[in-house]
Amino acid sequence: RRHYPRHPDSNRISCHLSGMKRLILRNAQVVTENGISRAEIAVEDHTITEVAPSILGVAAIDIDVLGAFVFPGFIDTHVHFNEPGRVTWEGLTTGSRALAVGGGTAFFDMPLNSDPPVLSAETLNAKRRLAEEKSLLDFALWGGLCPGHIDRIDEMAEAGAIGFKAFLCPSGIAEFPPADPATLREGLRGAKRHNLPVAVHAEDPAVLDRAAGTVSGTSMRDFLASRPKEAEIEAIRRACELAGETEATLHVVHVTCAEGLAEIASARQAGVDVSAETCPHYLLFNGDDAERLGAIAKCAPPLRSAEDMEALWDSLLNGKVCTLGSDHSPAPPEKKTGENFFEIWGGISGCQHAFPAFLAQLRRRAPDDLFQGAAWLAANPVKRFAIAGKTGHIAPGSPADLTVVDFQKPSVVRSKDLLNRHPASLYVDHTVGSQILDVIRGGEIIVKQGKLVGTSSRGTFLRPSRD
Repeated sequence: RRHYPRHPDSNRISCHLSGMKRLILRNAQVVTENGISRAEIAVEDHTITEVAPSILGVAAIDIDVLGAFVFPGFIDTHVHFNEPGRVTWEGLTTGSRALAVGGGTAFFDMPLNSDPPVLSAETLNAKRRLAEEKSLLDFALWGGLCPGHIDRIDEMAEAGAIGFKAFLCPSGIAEFPPADPATLREGLRGAKRHNLPVAVHAEDPAVLDRAAGTVSGTSMRDFLASRPKEAEIEAIRRACELAGETEATLHVVHVTCAEGLAEIASARQAGVDVSAETCPHYLLFNGDDAERLGAIAKCAPPLRSAEDMEALWDSLLNGKVCTLGSDHSPAPPEKKTGENFFEIWGGISGCQHAFPAFLAQLRRRAPDDLFQGAAWLAANPVKRFAIAGKTGHIAPGSPADLTVVDFQKPSVVRSKDLLNRHPASLYVDHTVGSQILDVIRGGEIIVKQGKLVGTSSRGTFLRPSRD
């Protein structure tokens, strides 16, 4: 794979010396949500100016990708980068760099793990200032939806929140309590005033309590049994009912099972404005893996059975998922050790490898559906969350956010290669069947041949277009 200061074809250069381009990607397989085609891409400043089978002219940066796949830049709508307050868990600098090497050009940061949580315009603006100072990638910020803070929805919306996140069961963070049905109803109404979505962590606390009463041990198997998919299904059903009642927009995050997606599809057919996210780890790992891997695989909702994983794939390929999120939520090593799996922190670390691992598996399972990766990871997030200034497309006039993926270079993940704050990841020792080569954010190369470059660059704050 070669990088040229100018294209080697002198005939093409002599014909278009006056048509200097800043950057051209050549010999690419361009992936959009509508299909895959051989093309070349020209970029000037921050914008794609041309997509064509062959682009004449020269460029300051001329890259032959030798048949690699070029996707619109990945947007991770679900990360926990934990600043301010818990930078020792993960930070905006380390988290955004890890995600960049994993193909990301933007992320949505969740409100609960920062200290204090994002429950007001003041705390949202404080996080925004830190991200503008530290993040390599463009970013949006979720506001929190908790009891006692519903009156802050308006101010967070005005400050630019991408939407509002609620837990329907305890979150693990005392300062971020769960939303009871009355709180969720009022929160949905408040979000609707601003044409913003409410995202829910859907596990029903009553079902969880009953299931916990049936286990007596503290192993990973006991933990998995204590959080059955029935809790998720029931919580999704109730959240959809409230979204229908209030005519608000609902987004159910990290759905783990086909039955949960079926509830969402049924509600959507009934006229409810609801969509679903799932995560690569639910499509690549199962409960048996959780028992084998231990604490690094603990998350909530938990990894399901192998049968559930296969059914989730079927639902994904049948159009029941809108977006993918890594749900990157690491913690210090001391919080991920111990014999009691109920006490170990539940969070997956993996934004650096989640999307390339998922795409490689998608290509293996359903090669004719690879183009859908561009929808789940770029076009759908832009459309669903109305991200101002983004399109999620590779087309003239679109922002130059591009991710180059090579499916001919599988590699084994090693701890020493991790860029997140702690060298731990669910994907360590996992063979990833693709490699992120280049990442271009806003026309600037931030990853080149799999390595970070231009780390002095900073991303911009993404607001929703509330029209």
